[in-house]
Parts: sequence; structure tokens; C-alpha cells
Amino acid sequence: MGLLLPMLFTIFVALVGGLYVLGVFRKRRPGEPPLDKGLIPWLGHVLEFRRDTFKFLERMKKKHGDVFTVQLAGNYITFLQDPLSFGAFVKESRKKLDFNTFAEQMVYRVFGYVPIEEDYHILHSSSNKHLKGEGLDVMTEAMMSNLQNLMLHSVSSDQKTWKEDGLFMYSYNIVFRAGYLALFGNVPHKSEGGEEQAKEKDRSQSETLFYEFRKYDQLFPNLALGVLSPKQQWEVDRLQTFFWDAVSVQKMKANDNISRWVWDMHQAKEELGVKESNINKYLFVLLWASQGNTGPSSFWLLLFLLKHPEAMKAIREEVDEVLKETGQEVQPGCPLINLTHEMLTKTPILDSAVEETLRLTAAPLLLRAVLQNMTLKMADGREYFIREGDRMGIFPYEDVHLDPEIHPDPLSFKYDRFLNPDGSKKTDFYKAGKKVKFHNMPWGAGVSMCPGRFFPTNELKQFVFLMLIYFEFELMNPDEKIPEIDFRRCGLGSMQPVRDVQFRYRLRY
Repeated sequence: MGLLLPMLFTIFVALVGGLYVLGVFRKRRPGEPPLDKGLIPWLGHVLEFRRDTFKFLERMKKKHGDVFTVQLAGNYITFLQDPLSFGAFVKESRKKLDFNTFAEQMVYRVFGYVPIEEDYHILHSSSNKHLKGEGLDVMTEAMMSNLQNLMLHSVSSDQKTWKEDGLFMYSYNIVFRAGYLALFGNVPHKSEGGEEQAKEKDRSQSETLFYEFRKYDQLFPNLALGVLSPKQQWEVDRLQTFFWDAVSVQKMKANDNISRWVWDMHQAKEELGVKESNINKYLFVLLWASQGNTGPSSFWLLLFLLKHPEAMKAIREEVDEVLKETGQEVQPGCPLINLTHEMLTKTPILDSAVEETLRLTAAPLLLRAVLQNMTLKMADGREYFIREGDRMGIFPYEDVHLDPEIHPDPLSFKYDRFLNPDGSKKTDFYKAGKKVKFHNMPWGAGVSMCPGRFFPTNELKQFVFLMLIYFEFELMNPDEKIPEIDFRRCGLGSMQPVRDVQFRYRLRY
């Protein structure tokens, strides 16, 4: 009897502790948002959330209003869905809402990289220096050279010869490979015995890299949520090992034309004493962050242009005029065009079409760790108490991008939606008679806004510009409907289609 009571007490404490961890005792306190824990202890709503984030948040908003707390795999996340109140989330002190905590956990789980304290400063400093302004001029030149190597080498000079492909795979393949080569460098001419041999090796190596990356990319949604099957986990482990070697410091150092963006970050970590094996993992992070979204976005933009002839006509005329102003032309026997960053600043119609494409197909989920008890102040005066240890999030795709009050007829592609009547960029959008500051958020906002966003935007514009200048292209089935979006990728950036679309292309001249 003497031992029985302590044993029973221990079991009781363990049971209570387990129930606490499972969230059984969590109750809504006065002043807190509505709480919805779901029916499954600890897991809560994570299965529905993973299956279709968009529909889940839409259902929660109808049930609870524009602020609510849900349980997802042991985490309590308060979602804010009033776009007029987004400033309270974006501008809140990092002492209360912290992005880095969540980001560090994610990059370790997904890429195996162990973050260091200086990561944020190194990334932002290098991005500001090399992915905008004069640095972007250099990157544009490198991207142009690699795009033309990949796009033109196998196309017949016979204008009547059509090549067929899947539009998604073609776009993703070309943009990913050109971006990879622009960032991580090219095979040296001397090592291969000449320029053409080196270009051929660039093409073959980048092709192999892309198809391995595509395998990893398809596993990414489950990997990010931590719900891989044993077989999938084995494949992820294999692919991670492959990429840690493929983009390693030693492999990179053997190349020519390495971007200063990548080189400076590698050098900064080296000087801080970071192990080379961990730097290799960080280089894999950079590859995914820079190239994981641009290819899919390129697909959507080309598809929208193919399905909207008036948009195709307006943008083709614009790029033809920009080319004409530089005295260049595309004709058999003429030099390849020199597409500069300055030329890409003279395309307001293309800019609007890019922004519209991202509005319709980019769905980032912005999450913050709540480091202190805090009060969320809404634009209409309401206040909610948010607990330390929880998380907060916003999902602008549903709350802003597809809001019919902010963007009338939100599911339609309107290439000039972000243009004023005089052709200038439109930035004034309204909800309930009030101007919406965050009217399009494909790159996030605040401290989590993508610091290198100017480079992928430039990549996307370069690719489409060159497609319009060099090629005629059309859908194999002009009446084919635009494929549905795969909503399992909600929250991870640019979404992808549930199926590919066949098209054909040939030289324009």
C-alpha cells in the first residue's frame, strides 16, 4: 500500500500532463479570439488544413469571423483575416511577434541547415547589395546569357519546324536551370576545351539538377508539415544528400561567373567559422528560395497570355517597341539580343501582368511566434488578447488577393488591373471606403518579406520577354481550360497546377 499511492499519483500526473499537451484543458479566456480546437486531441484541424488551407480558413472565417484561434498539430495559431488590420501584425515589435523563430525551425527541418544568429543580417545585406540596383544589372546579364543558351540551342532555324512540350515543365525547367547557372556559376571553358563544350556541360548538368529538384519539390508540402511517410522520408534524405554535394562550396569554387550574392554569403559564414558542411546546406536553402517559385509563376503568366489574346497582343507590342528603341532586331544571322535591366524597366504593361499573375497564383502564409502576451488592436477598434507561446498568421491570398471588394471580379485575369488609365502603376485599392495598404502580398510583408524579390521578378520578366521576342507559341488545344490550382501548396509561395498543358513553339523569324 505504501508504494501504490505514489505509483497512482505518478500515473495521474502523467495522465494530466498528457491531456494538457493534447490541449484538452485549453479554454478561451475573456478577451481572446474564438477558439476552435477541432475534434482530434493535439492534431486539431491539421488534416483539413493540410488538405486545403484555402477552404479551411474560409470555413473558419464564416464560422468565427475575421479573428480566430485554431489548434494545428499541438500549436495554437491565431489567424487575422481583416486586411485593414494587417498593419497591426506586420508592424508589431519583433519582441512580441518574431518571424525568425519559425523560419529557423523550418529551414532545419526542410534543408538540414543549422541557423546562426547572423543569418538575417547576412542575407539582407547581400541581397540589398547584389539583387537590386547595379547588382541587378550584373545578374540580368548573367541570367540573359544562360536563358539564351538553354532556350535556343536545340531550336531549328527552319521557321516551319514546331517543337512540342508541356508548358509547365518547359517553363519551370528553363527558368530554374538558367537561374541556377546565373547564381552558382558556369563550367569553365578551359576545363572542357572550348566555349561550346562548356555550354553543353552547363546544359546537361543543370538538366540533371532540375529533375532531382523536381522530385524534392513534389515532396516539399508534406516535408514542410512534417507528415512524410517512411518511404518519402528515405527519398528526402537521399535528395538532401545529393543537393548538399551538388551545390557544395567545393563544386561552386570550380565554376566561373559565380554570383556575388552567393559568394558573399558563403564567405561571410566562412569568416564566422561556420562548418563547410553547414554552409553546403545553406547553399541548398538559397537554391530553393531563389528558384522554387519563379518557374511555376512563369508557367501561369504564359498560360494567361495564351488564353487572353488581347493581353498577348499588348505585351508583345510593348516588348517589340522596347527592343526597337535599342536598335536591335531578331533576324536570321543577327547577333543574339542584349536584354538589359534598363530595358526591363520600360515595360509597365508586362509589370502589371506579372503582378496580376502573382495575385492569382502566389499564396504565402505569414507566421509569427508570439514571444510575449500582447493585445491585437483591430482597425475598427476591437481588441483581442493573444497568449505568449502561441503563433499568429495571416493568409493574404484569401483575405486580399481574392477579395472582390479590393479586386473586383477577383478570379479573372486582367492584365491591366495594376495600371492607371494614363499607363502609370496603380497602387490605390480600397475596402469599405478605406485605402488598403497591403493590396497584393506575393512576397510577404514586414520582416518576412523576401529580401531578394527583385531578382526572381526580373527572371520572370526576362524569360517572358525572350519568349515573346524569339518565338511564336500556341496551345495544342486552344479550347483547353486553365487547370485548377493544387491547393496542397497553399502557404508555400507560388502554387502549381494539378496538371500540365501541352503547347508548341517555333522561332518567330
